[in-house]
Amino acid sequence: MGFYLPDEERLEPDALAALQRARLGMLLAEVARSNDFYRRKLAPWAADPAQTPLSELPLTTREEVQRDQTAHPPYGTNLTYARGLYTRVHQSSGTTGDPMRWLDTPDSWAWCKRCWSIVFRGAGLEASDRVAFPFSFGPFLGFWVALESAQDLGNFVVAAGGMTTPARLRLILENRITVVCCTPTYALHMAEVAAGDGLDLGRSAVRMLVVAGEPGGNISSVRRRIESTWGARVIDHAGMTEIGPWGFECAEVEGGMHVIESEFIAEVLDPTSGRPLPDGERGELVLTNLGRLGSPLIRYRTGDQVVLSRGRCSCGRWYARVEAGVEGRTDDMLLIRGNNVFPSAIEGIVRRFTEVAEFRLRVSERSSMAELTIEIEPVAGVAAEASAGLARRIAEAVRDRLHFRPRVETVLPGTLPRFEMKARRVVSGGG
Repeated sequence: MGFYLPDEERLEPDALAALQRARLGMLLAEVARSNDFYRRKLAPWAADPAQTPLSELPLTTREEVQRDQTAHPPYGTNLTYARGLYTRVHQSSGTTGDPMRWLDTPDSWAWCKRCWSIVFRGAGLEASDRVAFPFSFGPFLGFWVALESAQDLGNFVVAAGGMTTPARLRLILENRITVVCCTPTYALHMAEVAAGDGLDLGRSAVRMLVVAGEPGGNISSVRRRIESTWGARVIDHAGMTEIGPWGFECAEVEGGMHVIESEFIAEVLDPTSGRPLPDGERGELVLTNLGRLGSPLIRYRTGDQVVLSRGRCSCGRWYARVEAGVEGRTDDMLLIRGNNVFPSAIEGIVRRFTEVAEFRLRVSERSSMAELTIEIEPVAGVAAEASAGLARRIAEAVRDRLHFRPRVETVLPGTLPRFEMKARRVVSGGG
């Protein structure tokens, strides 16, 4: 291997499990002393921090955390320490419900940065890399912690918040940025704007894009489009404001992601019954973070649909792998004519057509059955006749892959919204 791996990233399965057990015991002992949320929640289980198997502890859901924050505003009771020890607050994007506020102590924030250092190390970040963050630095956790982690690693970092897309592109080019951290959607939008302005991103210094915030980095058609327009490698990452940065794609294997198992315990459950599933079966990812002691989550139902596998990776790690990345969220799934469909599956088909600049999914009810319309915005210069043919081809591709035929409609250039943060491409109602 061409780079250094710390001891915890080299651990074999038995040693990794022992580390997790020890850190879980420390976490349970800590919350038992002073975390009101988990003292109430774990009391019926009489948890022994050193012995109780994780699988015997109750699951934690987003809904109960939100109820707790509503009942005890503004931060809820999942706080292990006195309020005055917390120095940061972030909040979730609210794409699957009301936003949640999350507090961090300096130690918990240092743990978040540690997780991102593992992400960067896995991606192959080098000391000479210059890293840009074209991201609005608002209350979302987003790339805040990534920027500070890269800075701690000694990299040159550029925060590109509060700027237009053309201004961000100039910043990237003028500072000879080599690594860009953004959402997959925004990577595509920057490429679209660059093409319109006559900029050839393939000739820039950018060699890698670390993408996060939504499925896309592991959708092959999205990955290929980003890589071809930027002339750079795409590295996928996963995390959540409330759980922390938990997954990364390593530089040695394209596609899929590792779970940072030195910092998290990962389980996969049947989303309906809660039954544990063996490796190789698709289910809901459940995570326990082991170092965010100030506001931890124990057996947290992420809603992410994944397939886990295990074994030693060519990168040298034994961390579990999420084979196809996060395939979608349970609450994002659409039921179209009896078919369960993730929006990411539709995006994977639409993005194969390079004539499409942007798209949107419109779901409507007809005769008590959901109907799907895919609105597509062709790239500039596509003639009307060609657009009609493009719509037919996309409808046929969806039918062949997903076994139903949607309506596909073309819209005028510039009609559909562009996104810097998480894209919201599913809307309800008629056209």
